Amino acid sequence: MFPGGKKGMKDLMKQAQKMQNDLMKAQEELANKIVEGSAGGGMVKVEMNGKNQVLSLKIDPEVVDKDDIEMLEDLIIAALNEAQDKVSKTSESEMGKLTGGMNIPGLF
Repeated sequence: MFPGGKKGMKDLMKQAQKMQNDLMKAQEELANKIVEGSAGGGMVKVEMNGKNQVLSLKIDPEVVDKDDIEMLEDLIIAALNEAQDKVSKTSESEMGKLTGGMNIPGLF
């Protein structure tokens, strides 16, 4: 028998349902958050949402050099990586508040 009997089990189920609802709401809110990653002192900027979808890419014309495309590619990659890192940290922080720091597989 479950400790606390049927009432204890019902209370536990209610808590689990509330936590699930809170987590779903938090995931939706995170999906709508927008973060910015930049590189080259802001010469390349990327906006990304919480689903890791790139929303915009801005490139300062001064950084465009047809003889050094590799540098521009590196700046774009660096800006994308910074944005993805910010999305990941934001997600971990927000979900950690709800889960009390427990690592729940498949949540992030």
